[in-house]
Amino acid sequence: MPAEQPRLRKDAELNRRRILAAAREVFRDRGVAATLNDVAHHAGVGVGTVYRRFPDKEALIDALFESMVKTVEAATAEALRAPDAWTGLAACLEEVCEVQAMDRGLREVMLGTGRGPQRHAQMQHRVAPLLDQLVARAKDQGRLRRDLLPADLAIIQMMLGAVTEHLGEPDLWRRYLALLLDGMRAREELAPLPIGPSAQRFGAGDLVAASEHDADRRRTGR
Repeated sequence: MPAEQPRLRKDAELNRRRILAAAREVFRDRGVAATLNDVAHHAGVGVGTVYRRFPDKEALIDALFESMVKTVEAATAEALRAPDAWTGLAACLEEVCEVQAMDRGLREVMLGTGRGPQRHAQMQHRVAPLLDQLVARAKDQGRLRRDLLPADLAIIQMMLGAVTEHLGEPDLWRRYLALLLDGMRAREELAPLPIGPSAQRFGAGDLVAASEHDADRRRTGR
């Protein structure tokens, strides 16, 4: 019996991964109306298997959100390790926007349900310090315009998300990211930027969490 325990743990982890992969697709396609029964059916497991690992829908969404935070956190940390901060910043923005284009509906579920504010705060807490360092480093190297704010990146991400949402072309955002990146480069004779976004509303950790604003706008019609 003891010799079989590692195999059972491996099977349990395999089921967990299968459930999370299915949940990502189900929530992305069906939104907040999706149920744990829907996830179980899509994963090809019994609903009891889902409930043993995730007692309710919010717990399952928490696990999906943790995976997304890790992706953004890892992309930002990797950018900080790049010798050229501008290259790192551009690569980080591209990776985060790619996640946004793939999982737009899923992010709205994550940030628009009961624990949305807590998840938003978690993203802010874990990503903001890294992003602040990355922006400061790119400025110190003379590659990023001095008047760009970390909060500007949340707005840029929101703008690029609107391209995917309204035009229905999943890769078109890449064209506009290239245009925006060109406007972010440090160069001579740049016209100063007008007033920036409110730091209270858009923090440095909002690279993904800006989609919460999108979800609120659609719910209220404003």
